[in-house]
Amino acid sequence: MDLKLIIFDVDGTLVDSQADILASMRGAFAEVGRPAPSREEILGIVGLSLPLAIARLAPDADAATLEVMVEGYKQSYMRLRSANGTEASSPLYPHVREVLGALHARPEWLLGIATGKSRRGLDRLVDGHGIRSLFVTQQCADDHPSKPHPSMIEAALAEAGVEPHQAVMLGDTSFDMDMARDAGVHGIGVSWGYHDRARLASARTIIDDIRTLPALLDQLWSQAA
Repeated sequence: MDLKLIIFDVDGTLVDSQADILASMRGAFAEVGRPAPSREEILGIVGLSLPLAIARLAPDADAATLEVMVEGYKQSYMRLRSANGTEASSPLYPHVREVLGALHARPEWLLGIATGKSRRGLDRLVDGHGIRSLFVTQQCADDHPSKPHPSMIEAALAEAGVEPHQAVMLGDTSFDMDMARDAGVHGIGVSWGYHDRARLASARTIIDDIRTLPALLDQLWSQAA
């Protein structure tokens, strides 16, 4: 069987977690008495590993301050998720569940995740939505350099036993698309997430509706056959 791998980013691609991200980042800055960045600035770093994201938003902060901010963010995010539940804190975007199910039903199509989330955060999200079993590989920030380094995709390919030309990466940020390019896989940008289309310059394709994904993949892989 000619296996294919479809790798998904999480925040801004599968789930809309911006409310908790914004609240937690503002809490992290309040923890050290700093004014919070704007909404646009915060959403602009979604996808990076948390320490790097905060360092980008507070470039003049020393290491000790950054450590306090990182921990403040984590605690705030955990409190919000515990209080509201996964489905309220990080709801799936419309039609995501049905499309994931349709993709998973194709025996030659494997699904994976490459996310800037921690392992703990990813575990709670996939279990909270009941979608863990759909993914054969789940790569996260705990085990890899931050996006856009290609390590997450390279590990996903190795675990799935798939070559780069037989894989795609879906994501909403420039970090996802740069990672896909550097790993040699086809980057599919999604327009409903946190970076606008202008920032998805490295994407080879951009989609506006996840329901178009199965037909797009059929087209891409039939052309490559």
